[in-house]
Amino acid sequence: MKKIYYLWVRQIKKYLRSRARMIGTLAQPVVFLLMFGYGFGNTFSAAGGNYLDYLAPGIIGMSIIFTAIFTGMEVIWDRQFGFLKETLVAPMSRFDVMLGRTLGGATVATIQGFIVLIISLIFGFRPVSWPLVLWAIFIMFLIALIFSSFGTIIASFLDDMQAFSLILNFIIQPMFFLSGALFPLQGLPIELSVISRIDPLTYGVDALRFLLSDIGYHDLGLGLDTTVLVVVSLVLLFIGGYCFEKIQV
Repeated sequence: MKKIYYLWVRQIKKYLRSRARMIGTLAQPVVFLLMFGYGFGNTFSAAGGNYLDYLAPGIIGMSIIFTAIFTGMEVIWDRQFGFLKETLVAPMSRFDVMLGRTLGGATVATIQGFIVLIISLIFGFRPVSWPLVLWAIFIMFLIALIFSSFGTIIASFLDDMQAFSLILNFIIQPMFFLSGALFPLQGLPIELSVISRIDPLTYGVDALRFLLSDIGYHDLGLGLDTTVLVVVSLVLLFIGGYCFEKIQV
């Protein structure tokens, strides 16, 4: 357990020491809040709604997944510079190595999501219940764990950072736009509706929106969202561990 903790701490320290990374990963959410929050705010106001209340949970989810994906990119980075080889010869299982790195990456992504929540308050967003923010942080961590594990799975089969970025953008961008982060999912064509239903980010964004804005769209509500996120995070975590055990350095 102590060795897993050290790998977890390493991820946290790398994040805190890289101010450029912190600022860069926060820039995109701020731009989205400005452009979409003010750009479409009048349209939603005319319809009797507040778009910022709808948008903020989705932008928090966006910030989390793009930060969590760095976990997979760091696997390729450490492989190229030899650090991964040094880690794998340590007296601990490869699954423990993967677990420490993934939990660290998920923690970093959760911190990033919480920072975006604070920034949203500056723009005028207000959670419906402050005690529910604690549950929302748990949901943030589950989202981060899912995509940190997913990034590790993809990175286990690649040694080219450019290929990793291209493949992840091809997968993550549709998952983000079909998660309901920016627009409601009602009225989508049946094909896109099916894709959105199997997208784990859909359930993450829906849970955050339910907890922070009291807006939800799934028939089974928060219980379904949380259950799906827990199950998917555990499944991807163990798949990621299996793939990481097969990695070649």
